[in-house]
Amino acid sequence: MKNLTKLVLVSSMAISANAMAMQAMDDAALSAATGQDGLNIGIGISKVEIEKLFIHDNDGFTNSALGGTSTAGAIVIKGNGKTGDANETNGIVIGANYDNAGAYLLASRNLADLTIDSDAGTTGTGGAFLNIGAQVSGLDIKIGEIGVTGSGALPTAASTDIRRGGDDANYNAILSGLSLKTGPMSANIQLGAAPQGAMVKLNAQMIGGLEITNLGILDNSTKQGTGDGTVGNRAAGQIFVDSIKVADANSKDLTLNQAISVVGAEGASTGYLRIISSSGPVDNYVKGVHLGSQGAASIGDVEVQGLQTYYSPSMGVYNQGAVITISGH
Repeated sequence: MKNLTKLVLVSSMAISANAMAMQAMDDAALSAATGQDGLNIGIGISKVEIEKLFIHDNDGFTNSALGGTSTAGAIVIKGNGKTGDANETNGIVIGANYDNAGAYLLASRNLADLTIDSDAGTTGTGGAFLNIGAQVSGLDIKIGEIGVTGSGALPTAASTDIRRGGDDANYNAILSGLSLKTGPMSANIQLGAAPQGAMVKLNAQMIGGLEITNLGILDNSTKQGTGDGTVGNRAAGQIFVDSIKVADANSKDLTLNQAISVVGAEGASTGYLRIISSSGPVDNYVKGVHLGSQGAASIGDVEVQGLQTYYSPSMGVYNQGAVITISGH
């Protein structure tokens, strides 16, 4: 993608059981109420729906030996077309995690509660900064079908809208969809200087752990004809998983210890996103693995106990966790 960083962070953006508007208190009102200057913001949204999401790769894949044509293509998340399904017409639907009678919601029933303060900082840590403490409610995220398509033409001055979209006649599904449930989370964000050592620090415990359900991975190389599953029209092969649960070892909850930084250009590097995780061992339980199609008999469940990864900041040194970097070509 010729040094163009294409990073899409589909943020957890939903939810409130009761609140339906954004409310904010100014410094004077907050100071009178709590005795401390600053700004509190409560964000309440009942539901978020996204019809389609496209990530366009404008120069395509350049390796012709592996089928590349250097023609713009796109990853697309769209509705699955299943009548009555939450993702019938929308690629992404985000709502509240109402499990256990609302145990995974914030006490305020807001999508998020933010506490914002500005500080002069010190010269040794970069100077002034803005500190944002965020509490995020437990979410129920449903993602429809994920596929790849040829990119549409870029909008021109004569276009009546800004939509680019894709070529419906040149589309292949790669994931049949998935659902994701989270518990409440907290993060601390610093803009300007970052004396905490990273732009975003996650240091929280996700109550109830993380659960992914209805995950289907498609193999279109085996599809024949229309792919509708009738005789002579073999459907795409599928690996389907009923659910994946992730929690701390010997626990039902999941600890989050991550530092997220955006690293700028230096020398030959044009910059990248860096995520350093320092969480401890986790347990994984994969339920109902189906090979061939969703309706195929399950091969059983898979359980992994005490999974721990390590990364090396220097030769012979092993730190618990992982380092992930994301950048453009």
